[in-house]
Amino acid sequence: MSDRRTGILTAATRVIARRGVRGLRVEELAAEAGVSTSLIYYHFGDRAGILRRTLEFINDRADRYTAGRMSDGGPDDARADLEQVLLLELQDLDEVRENSTAWGELRASAVFEPDLREELARATHTWVHEIAELIGRADPLGTAPAHAAAAERLTALLEGLSVRWLSGVLPLPHARHLLREAIAAELDGVRV
Repeated sequence: MSDRRTGILTAATRVIARRGVRGLRVEELAAEAGVSTSLIYYHFGDRAGILRRTLEFINDRADRYTAGRMSDGGPDDARADLEQVLLLELQDLDEVRENSTAWGELRASAVFEPDLREELARATHTWVHEIAELIGRADPLGTAPAHAAAAERLTALLEGLSVRWLSGVLPLPHARHLLREAIAAELDGVRV
């Protein structure tokens, strides 16, 4: 992706995090990115294109900051990998705060925007599938449906904890503690 497109998508993420999807105005985005509105339309076509590409950008950025050492070892290493990937979504870094806030805004707006809903459903499905694969590595005796259900619960919990942390309702260390406990409960609990 070109530096200019990356700059526009970074600015779009920032604007959405601050003002929400409904507050995203192409003129404000252009000012934030330091480009002309015509350049934004050239690269993204329309507002829906901006939102679609911003959602992809947010997912790609999250993949980068949650990527780390992934072991090829046994279930104990896989359990640590799962915990690491999920906990990296709860970091007190500007990029993570901005990404999580923008994701929440896009998710909330998808209630009213069917096109965005489809894109968000695909992105969420991919995320849940990736977490289910990690759970499967940590719990090789479990079933695929049980892994998928656990991944749904953990990702939904993570989104809720993130909103509470970002809104100041829940301290970050406590949010991380609750997530660790939920991971343990999913991996050590009764199979569904």
